[in-house]
Amino acid sequence: MDFDKIKNKGQGRLFQSDYIEMMTKTHPAVIYSIYFPVIAFLLYYGYTYHGLSAGREALLFFSGVLFWSFFEYIMHRFVFHFASENQRMKNIIYTMHGVHHEYPRDRERLFMPPLPSIVLATIFFSLQYLLMGWNALGFFPGFMFGYLLYGSMHYAIHAFTPPSFLKALWRNHHLHHYKYPEKGFGVSSVLWDHVFGTVPPKK
Repeated sequence: MDFDKIKNKGQGRLFQSDYIEMMTKTHPAVIYSIYFPVIAFLLYYGYTYHGLSAGREALLFFSGVLFWSFFEYIMHRFVFHFASENQRMKNIIYTMHGVHHEYPRDRERLFMPPLPSIVLATIFFSLQYLLMGWNALGFFPGFMFGYLLYGSMHYAIHAFTPPSFLKALWRNHHLHHYKYPEKGFGVSSVLWDHVFGTVPPKK
């Protein structure tokens, strides 16, 4: 990460334009208001118009949630922490994730902003539809619900004192930020950190 030190107060500036800068920030309620209706509609549409039974939708939904946790880990480890000597690539990585590491308590950048989020969600749904047809109407809602769980967990970890049942995740993510940036890539789950051996040391 290309910055001098972690700052627990303040907010990073990404763009000179105030308008573009505003579009890099959001609140969880905005994201919830976009995606919970989409999740509900797709499940209803698949069940009502494309013959997806409740059991099939449930299986697809939970498969989507599980796949999200794997996707989250892969993206965080290999994309958001991609090391490059190219300055343009460094700037891109900083904009995507480095600014969060420099200002980890900036609550306005704990969820992806609506515009890039909607663009990416459209791409992911299209890819899933190409791969699994109308089954995507059950799988994609689970994938997006996994994203909302991840975002909510991420927000809670950085914004609040965690309840006791979340302390393991809280510890894992804070060690990732403050001591072991090369470990602890899972946010909503430590499953894949255990699978791939990147759990931060217990000490």
